[in-house]
Amino acid sequence: MPMSNEFKQRLYPILKDVIAHFDTPFHIYDETGIEKTGRALMYTFSKLHGFKEYFAVKALPNPRIMEIMRGLGFGFDCSSTPELILSRKVGARGEEIMFTSNNTTQAEFAAAFEDGGCILNLDDISLIDRLPAIPELICFRYNPGPRRTGNAIIGNPEEAKYGVSHDQILDAYRKVKKRGASRFGLHTMLVSNERDYAYMVETARMLLNIAEWISRELRIRFEFVNIGGGLGIPYLPDDPPLDLKRMGEEILGLFEGFSKKHGYAPKLYMESGRYMTGPHGVLVTTAINRKDIYRTHIGVDACMSALMRPGIYGAYHHIEVFGKDIKQHPLEKVDVVGALCENIDKFAIQRELPKIETGDVLIIQDTGAHGHAMGFNYNARLRPKELLLEKDGAVSLIRREETPADYFATLDFKQDVLRLKQPQQP
Repeated sequence: MPMSNEFKQRLYPILKDVIAHFDTPFHIYDETGIEKTGRALMYTFSKLHGFKEYFAVKALPNPRIMEIMRGLGFGFDCSSTPELILSRKVGARGEEIMFTSNNTTQAEFAAAFEDGGCILNLDDISLIDRLPAIPELICFRYNPGPRRTGNAIIGNPEEAKYGVSHDQILDAYRKVKKRGASRFGLHTMLVSNERDYAYMVETARMLLNIAEWISRELRIRFEFVNIGGGLGIPYLPDDPPLDLKRMGEEILGLFEGFSKKHGYAPKLYMESGRYMTGPHGVLVTTAINRKDIYRTHIGVDACMSALMRPGIYGAYHHIEVFGKDIKQHPLEKVDVVGALCENIDKFAIQRELPKIETGDVLIIQDTGAHGHAMGFNYNARLRPKELLLEKDGAVSLIRREETPADYFATLDFKQDVLRLKQPQQP
């Protein structure tokens, strides 16, 4: 169910005061909810020695949120140099960071090796020859191709751009072992926003089988397998949630079976992002225009630059009109739209909502992951502020809104012109 009742009970009584102080639009995140979800994940896998969650920084790259994750004992999954910088700024070092990039530049590899390094998770066998050095601990992202199916967001593994193929994976580990690597991990991520727990169990089973095969062939031992992220959340009100308890029980059984057979088991890592923060954030925006033409369009003061998932994916985000109960107010079908000069700039299409008047506040739910983080500046639209509803009830600004000065900052530079000699005409 989108936006828990507990989150509403913490936010709604103070929302008018928050809007009066900070103005709309803004994303606001619930510290209590984030911590509750994180503790539940840790408890689920507490019987697996060495279990570690690496929060996917791409989901919500805000230092204050990352401090909450670090307080839970999480590491960080990064895919760019700025994400590495963010992780290190909140105190993570070495094997608390996993760097999983694709189409990686030499500069990014250099950044990965700096300041205590990190766990390097290579996406392509050809990247081995581009490394500044072969680290002691190395990991590869495995792509099973036609051996597994994917889902709509990442696509089928055979068509995806990610990972080392099945035919390459043995050679990848053989190559790095020969060059001095002595510690090994194995990673995959096949789906995104998956609520079928059985799929994640089968992914763990697949990785343990691949680890067993490679270990036998190369006489190496895997320290960990990483089933990636992809744990889903229910965006629609009637969607069932992921059965985390059953997922944990069945994965634990797989690892216990592996241990009985081999006398040890690798550690289990994962890198959830959306599951950690998605349900614990909302975008609060004000209706500023009502346009009645062929359809009724409700214009709000946020736009696609603050939440692009509905526009690019057709993704559903539940919307409530603050103070108007859907059971007690007359409903009408409306499109909820922003100000971007693109017709896909819509948060909802033909959605039944209580009748909305100018000045009404809309709560767009489940924006705690891939909301602000996916923002952009087309049309020179600027991204909104981020707030945190803290455990003690205080509300803190954790990122200010962008300003025109931010937008124009990249136009302030030292003149640099390369003039080339024109070839002489014959």
